[in-house]
Amino acid sequence: MKHSLEQLVGHLGKLKARGAKSVAVSAETLESLRSAVSGIKHIETRTEAEEIPHTKEVAVDFVKNESPKEAKEKPVEKTLEKITAFTLPEGSKQERWEYLRDRVTNCPICTAHVKPGKKVVFGVGSLDSEIFFCGEAPGADEETQGEPFVGKAGQLLTKIIEAMGLKRSVVYISNIMNWRPEMPTPFGNRPPTQEEMEVCLPYLKAQIEIVQPKVIVALGATAVSGLLGADPKRRMGDVRGKWLEFEGTPLMITFHPSYLLRNDTLKTKRMVWEDMMSVMEKIGMPISDKQQQFFLQK
Repeated sequence: MKHSLEQLVGHLGKLKARGAKSVAVSAETLESLRSAVSGIKHIETRTEAEEIPHTKEVAVDFVKNESPKEAKEKPVEKTLEKITAFTLPEGSKQERWEYLRDRVTNCPICTAHVKPGKKVVFGVGSLDSEIFFCGEAPGADEETQGEPFVGKAGQLLTKIIEAMGLKRSVVYISNIMNWRPEMPTPFGNRPPTQEEMEVCLPYLKAQIEIVQPKVIVALGATAVSGLLGADPKRRMGDVRGKWLEFEGTPLMITFHPSYLLRNDTLKTKRMVWEDMMSVMEKIGMPISDKQQQFFLQK
């Protein structure tokens, strides 16, 4: 019965997303639902006196309790345990990384938040990389594959890396979070809370300790808050393109690739590209005349 109800909720969600205002449900179906569930908070039904003439069905209306943005950003109320302090073992970078990967993918705190059939997400790339890209949290594609930045935003990040004259395999890519933040609905994404990011931060720090990059690139405001802590006065417009530090490592702040997907303008692309050229300059990479001209107004 639980599985059937989950399917029903998912189906109703899809209908609502398509713009449906109501659906016809037979009286027998409603009676079955009443027997299976004690009280449905998000559904209203018309009484028998209000039944549509010449039909044995009643209409079930979708009730708007909150805006899509509110539902997306609303965190799931759940007490989070803190990750116990740990020390990386001695050994080569590869040995230390494998130890950390096994620890994270089997972490009881992380696995407790992963949906059935999905995966804990851990960083990938070269352990000798000079550049460490840091995002915020996995999405649907990432939790399926167990790898960060593999969806549309990840494909754009790969293009940015290639425009720098590099391959994705020679940089290191990770996230503040190791699991996709839970939603109060069966669908959608939301930014992780500060508490959630602080839970996973020790694992990110350990990856940075292993890789020892020359530069960390924080992708988006959420990643910045995860690395530097919450600051209500901080604005991306003020810190984007600026050099800060994270525990002694130079930190470049730029927009998340998903922001570029939503704001596909030459101006925005040029801003991110200038940040990447600043990163290239920082680590001593040559910048060609062609690269200098990327995303300039014609």
